[in-house]
Formats: sequence, C-alpha cells, structure tokens
Amino acid sequence: MSMTEQAQMTTERGFWTDTGATGIGSWIFSTDHKRIGLLYFYSVLAFFLVGVLLGLALRLELMAPGRDIMSAQTYNAVFTVHGVVMIFLFIIPGIPGAFGNMVMPIQIGAADVSFPRLNLFSWWLYVIGTVLVLLSLFTGGGAPDTGWTFYVPFSARTGTNVSLALFGVFILGFSSILTGINFVTTIHRLRAEGMTWSRIPLFTWSLYATAWVQILATPVLGITLVLVIAERMLGTGLFDAARGGDPIMFQHLFWIYSHPAVYIMILPAMGVISEIIPVFSRKPIFGYKMIAFSSLAIAAAGSLVWGHHMFTSGMSDTAVLVFSFLTFIVAIPSAIKVFNWVSTLYKGSISLDPPMLFALTFILLFSIGGLTGLILGAAATDVHVHDTHFVVGHFHYVMFGGTGFAFFAAMHYWLPKFYGRTYAVRPAVIAWGFLFVGFNLLYFSMKVLGMQGMPRRYYDYLPEFANLNLVATVGSWILALGLVIMLVNLFQGLFRGAPFTGNPWGGATLEWTTPTPPPTLNFTGEPVVTHGPYDFKALQHRIAGDTNGTSP
Repeated sequence: MSMTEQAQMTTERGFWTDTGATGIGSWIFSTDHKRIGLLYFYSVLAFFLVGVLLGLALRLELMAPGRDIMSAQTYNAVFTVHGVVMIFLFIIPGIPGAFGNMVMPIQIGAADVSFPRLNLFSWWLYVIGTVLVLLSLFTGGGAPDTGWTFYVPFSARTGTNVSLALFGVFILGFSSILTGINFVTTIHRLRAEGMTWSRIPLFTWSLYATAWVQILATPVLGITLVLVIAERMLGTGLFDAARGGDPIMFQHLFWIYSHPAVYIMILPAMGVISEIIPVFSRKPIFGYKMIAFSSLAIAAAGSLVWGHHMFTSGMSDTAVLVFSFLTFIVAIPSAIKVFNWVSTLYKGSISLDPPMLFALTFILLFSIGGLTGLILGAAATDVHVHDTHFVVGHFHYVMFGGTGFAFFAAMHYWLPKFYGRTYAVRPAVIAWGFLFVGFNLLYFSMKVLGMQGMPRRYYDYLPEFANLNLVATVGSWILALGLVIMLVNLFQGLFRGAPFTGNPWGGATLEWTTPTPPPTLNFTGEPVVTHGPYDFKALQHRIAGDTNGTSP
C-alpha cells in the first residue's frame, strides 16, 4: 500500500484530524505511532526505575547475614514485585512497545502502523494491567509473595493477593498479543515501494520474529494464569496433587510461554545492536541474510526448549536428552549474530559514541550470559547450580546485560532523532563506565555465589557467603549511580541540549531520511527504496546530491 493511500485511509478514519484534545489528552488519545511509542517509553522507564529501587532494597537486605532492613515475608513480597515489574512491565514491552512503535513504521516507509486505534488500545491495556498489578500490592492479603513465576501449589494457597496480580498480568498479555498482530500486519502490508524482504532493516526483522512469538505463545500464559485464578477461587484442583491435580503441569504450561518470552525480550535488543554496529563501524552489516534468518530461527527453536527449566523436577531421561539437545541448538543462531556483529567490526572505521559503547557492552555481557546458560542447559551441571544464585546471575546477564543495555543504546541512538536535541557525550561515557563496572561487580558475584552453593530466593544465608554478597551490594550502588548520571544527562540533553539535525550518526536506513523530528506522516514525499538498508555508498551519493533524499 502506498503512503498516499495510507494517508487517505487514516484521514478518512479521523486518525490525523484534530479531535480537540489538548495537554495530556492529546497524548493519551493520540493514534500517532510516534506518540504511542513515547507513551510506552515513559511508562516502561518509570517502572524500570521502580524495579531498580526494589532491587536495591533486596541488595541492602542481603548485604550482611541476618535481618537488615526487612522481614522475611516482606523480602518475599519485594522480590516477587521486583520480578513482575521488571519482566512484565519493562523488559517484555520495553523495546517493541517504545522503539518498535517509534521507529519500525518509518524504517519500512509507512505512514503509521496498520491499526492505529488498536495500537493505542494496546497501550491502554498495558496501563490497565499495570494498575491492577499495583493494586494487588495494597489490597486483599497484600503484595504477592510467590516469585514472578507464580509456582503452584504455593500460589494457589497463599493468602496474599495473587489473583489480582495474575489478572493484571493476563491483561498485559493481551496488550502484547495486539502489538504482535499490529506489527506483523504492518510489515506485511505497508512497506514502501521497493522495500522487498531482502531490504527490510534488521531491527524490523527482529520485531517481525518477536511478533510471531507474542501472537503464538502469549495465549498459553493467559490460559495458565486463568487456571490458577480458578484454582484459588473455585478449587478446581487442576494443579493440586491432593485433589488429583499435577503441579508439574503448571510448570510445563508456564515455561511453554516463558522461555519463548525470553526471546520476546532479547530479539528486539539484538535488532537494536544490528542497527548500531554497522552505523558506527561505517561498514555494511556482515551476513545480512543470516542475521535476518537467525532471528526467525531463534523464535522457532526457542519455542521448543522450555523443559530445560525443569530438569530437577522430574522427567524421563529421553526428555532430558531432547530438551538439552534443543537448548544447545538454539545457541547456534545466537552465535551467528555475535559472529556477524564482530565480523562487521573487523577493519571498520569504529566510532565509540555512546550508542556504540552500549552496543559493544551488550555483545560482551550477552555472550557471558549465553555461554553460562549452556551450563544450565546441560542436565549434569544444571543439577548442581539449579535454584542457586548462579541462575540469578545468568538471567540478569542475558536480560539486563542484554535487553537493558540494548534499551540504553536505543535511547542514545534514536531519541535525539525524535526530540531534535541531543545529550552531552562526556557524561554519557562516564555513566556507561559506572554501569559497566557496577553491573559486573553485582552479577558476576552472584554467579560465583551460585557456584559455591548459595540458594536463590533465600532471605538469609550462611556466613561464608557474606563477603561476595557485600561486593554485590556495593556493585548495585555503583550501577544505580551510573543510571542516575545517564538519565539526568539524557533528559537534560533531550529538552535543553544542542540541536540534533540532519543525519549526524550517518545512518543509512529510512528513519534518517526524514526531517528531525519526523512529521506526522513521517515523510515529506513518497519514499522509494532502491538500495539495501546498510548501503553506505548510496548514503554518500545521497549526501552529495545524487538522489532526491527519500531513497535509502
């Protein structure tokens, strides 16, 4: 569909007409994909900061043996809420909801997503689900204390307000599904003239693979959570062994969604890195097709490996063998991406701007997290470190070291384009240094603690674990200081910084051909794509005036 047809369609439906809303109403009722992306951005960033504060509270409690700042019951509630906030309110919706909405339609030359009103509705569902989750903290029996996985039988029997939290997560799942449907349709139907599948930017490819996982896997989680609510309210006995149910069935259902959800979290992050690496290396991406196909392969193979979370819960030797084998298989497409990123860097003209620093950090931390994940994927070693702090360290290296640092890279890379102003480089680099040091002190200490045998989710621990817990807590303070410096510098720059015009990064994808900030319909003319997304020679011709400026 051409941009003219898209504009006519949206105008007829009233999407771009002035509804009379002003102030905050012009934002929360807007169907402009860029404004919805910014709504997601501010929302997920706010809850990320809430999750950080809860994580700092956990580290203060674990700084020394014995009780420090909270009781055991409060500790259980805090780590549950920390997990729910970080997983369901930040990591899963973060990059797709914020930067997917802001950037993806422009990258493919579209005026908006296919279903603008549905896009707005998905954000409203995110807000409603979030409100329900927060209400569960202060109503009923108090904050849930089951852990973010809501494992039965405890989640079916605890007196805390688990049902409302589960229903909130259920609503959040609908938001994720609607976003996935919108993105798949948009990528299929609204690409600009000449935007063939082999010319789609890799960030958009990653969102496409992610969207299919959102559509196919999220309903499994929704059904599972409803069954737990029914267990609590109606006593159905599906998961209660005393009534003939099977608690292991819950684990299967939960991880059938939640391991693919790991790729909902990490695939968009990989897409961000695939955009930044070639731009700051001044080289076309190495192995474009393999990176694109590996996104689809990760989404497909990642949906088959849920059983490696359950090696210690009891399954046949054949099942252990199959799930372990599949877990190692899914590492191959991830390794392809890392190999291609590093190959792109080789002999490149590398510029260590803040987005590139965060992208390179992603490669290192994700690689550490991925390689240590193979220890958990092999049953013989998993038995020894399962449910220890090693798992906590591994998970944070992949999710925070991966998705979190990619989110920071995306903020420094794309936000100046949408605000028209930029941040100071020196404080951004200083913040990156604090983040890098603090992160590794915090989470590598956890890996060592796990190897030494310290269990996770424990309120107290033996004295021999005290020194490394103190190191981890100090690391959390350094990490938090880096976050403060980064965010203060970023937002000062976005609202008061130097003007950001043209294409200072030298990006060759379509979003860098639009005015800054992009207009309502994204382009001043009809974009026609004649080159691949990382053709820097074509970019130089365009700068020299050889083309009309709309063709990448």
